Amino acid sequence: MRIDALPTFVFVHGGSSNARAWTPLRDELALRGHRSHAVDLPGHGAGATGPAAYHRPSPDGAGLAREASPMEGVTLADNVRHVAGVLRRLAGHGPVVLAGNSLGGLTLTGVVNAVPELVDRVVYLSALCLADPAMLTEPWDVVDENLLDAAVARIAVPYEVPGGDPGVVRLDWRRAHTDPEAFAALKEAIMADAPDHLFRHFLDTLDADENHGVLEPAALVRPEAWRRVPHTYVRLSADRSLTPAVQDHMIRKADELTPDHPFDVHTLPTSHVGYWNRPELFADLLAGLTRSGGPTA
Repeated sequence: MRIDALPTFVFVHGGSSNARAWTPLRDELALRGHRSHAVDLPGHGAGATGPAAYHRPSPDGAGLAREASPMEGVTLADNVRHVAGVLRRLAGHGPVVLAGNSLGGLTLTGVVNAVPELVDRVVYLSALCLADPAMLTEPWDVVDENLLDAAVARIAVPYEVPGGDPGVVRLDWRRAHTDPEAFAALKEAIMADAPDHLFRHFLDTLDADENHGVLEPAALVRPEAWRRVPHTYVRLSADRSLTPAVQDHMIRKADELTPDHPFDVHTLPTSHVGYWNRPELFADLLAGLTRSGGPTA
């Protein structure tokens, strides 16, 4: 990393999320004198066009199931182009640290593959990092005891648009506000270390839709680009969505691909989205990346 200027941190959100998820962490970084930018990936956040039924005062389950998604046809290439465009605009202002969480890790890798010259460091915050083609098609050799799959099944909405994109997954996060069992299951999976009111605020930031079609070969680490960019993995030891065992498996696979250029690994004792309820821990670690090109001890 160039150390002649403080970097700009660019944040990429996870599934069913958007730029709002990074507000507490961005505030903490600002208090430490750091610039940051959070992207809304295509089909997410303020620029998304719906589904309108998700925002009606009275839940409309049937309408929500039949309404077309802004995620229809969105690909990993769309995400990469969007983020690369942001990085090009920031390039004249100094170094860039690209960071992301969860499903956003696929976009991080795609960006590094495409434009490694625009990334001074990439940081996976308990994010997906795929280094082996078999990870796309075969069961992983790791015990995955995540709680997220069962929790989101409680709020899943059938996507019944004729000819609709089979990769689109629709979740009714609002249901957790009126279903105590769904709320408890989701909180345990996503943010068990937070007070209930903070988790409720987080639920209200989430988008209904995600396109899991981004899980494709372009998301695999390419060694020729990977070696050009310092990469950090931040393990979240209390994560019940992307569990530590799964995180460690991904780290090992990536390091096997480029043993001469391994992950710089750190651990924080938080849940999957600890950057929402414990942002100071993440801000301290990320700020450390700006000193002498790497984190402090």
